[in-house]
Amino acid sequence: MTKPALTLYLAAPRGFCAGVDRAIKIVEMAIEKWGAPVYVRHEIVHNKFVVDSLRDKGAIFVEELEDCPDDRPVIFSAHGVPKSVPAAATLRQMIYVDATCPLVSKVHIEAQRHASAGLQMIMIGHKGHPETVGTMGQLPDGEVLLVETVEDVATVAVRDPAQLAFVTQTTLSVDDTKDIVAALNARFPAIIGPHKEDICYATTNRQAAVKAVAPKSDALLVVGAPNSSNSRRLVEVGAKAGCNYSQLVQRAANIDWRALDGIRSIAITAGASAPELLVNEVIDAFRNRYDVTVEVVETAVEDIEFKVPRVLRQPVQL
Repeated sequence: MTKPALTLYLAAPRGFCAGVDRAIKIVEMAIEKWGAPVYVRHEIVHNKFVVDSLRDKGAIFVEELEDCPDDRPVIFSAHGVPKSVPAAATLRQMIYVDATCPLVSKVHIEAQRHASAGLQMIMIGHKGHPETVGTMGQLPDGEVLLVETVEDVATVAVRDPAQLAFVTQTTLSVDDTKDIVAALNARFPAIIGPHKEDICYATTNRQAAVKAVAPKSDALLVVGAPNSSNSRRLVEVGAKAGCNYSQLVQRAANIDWRALDGIRSIAITAGASAPELLVNEVIDAFRNRYDVTVEVVETAVEDIEFKVPRVLRQPVQL
C-alpha cells in the first residue's frame, strides 16, 4: 500500500541548549569524579528521559536538601536555587556543585544589584516554577513580587513606585512578556528593566523557529516534558502563529495519530531539555506511516557553550 505524502518541517534551532548540556555534563562528571551515588536536588532539567538515564548512571534525585546525606556530593539543578540552599549545604559541610544555568545566574546577580541600590523587585514568571522560586529566593521575603499576567500588574502592591526594577524568568513567551513589560512601564514609569533581555537566547530562538514553521503546517508537535516551561511556551507560540493543532509529546508513543488523520504537513521542534534522540524517534514514527520529505527550517545558528565548574575539572584530592 502506498504511504500518503507528508512534508515534515524540522525547526532549527531545537532541543538542548548550552545550559542544559552543561547541567547534564555536571551530573555525569560528578559521578565520574566521586562515584555513585551523587544526589541531585530537583530534576536536573525537566525531561523524564534525561532524568531516567542519569538515574541509571548513579544519580539520586531528591526534592529537598534534607533528603541528602552529609557525606555525598549534591548538585543543584539548572533552574537555580534560593540562597538558603547553598548556605544550608555549607553549614552541613557538604560537597555541592551548582548547575544553575549561567543565564539564570545573570538574573540572580541583576536582582541582587537592584536590591543593593534600594529597589524593590518585580519578577515576571510562573508561580511555583523552580526558576522563579530560585530567583525570588535570592532576596529576603517581600523584596521580590511576582506577576504572571498583564492583569496582575494592575493589582500588585509595591512599596514605592519610584523605587522599582523588574526581572523575568528565562523561559517565558517573548510576546506575552512584552505585553506584561508594557503594562509595568505604563503603571510604573520609573521602573528599571534589565540591561539585556532576561529571556534567554535559546528560548527566543526556539520560539522564532516555531513562528517560521507553524503557519505553513497542518500540525505542530513539540517534543518535551509537561513540566518544561519552555516546551509549553512553544506549544502556545505555535497555536498563536496560526497552527490549528499544536501539541506537546514526550516521545513517539504519545502521538495521537487519530488527531493527525488527513494531514499533509507537520512541523516538529523540541524544548531546550529534550534530547535529539527523542526527536529522531518521532520522525521515524512518521516515516513508518507516511512518505516523508524533511525540510529543515533554520532561523538561527547556535554555537554557545558554557564551561563546567572548576571543581569538576580538578582531580580528586586524596
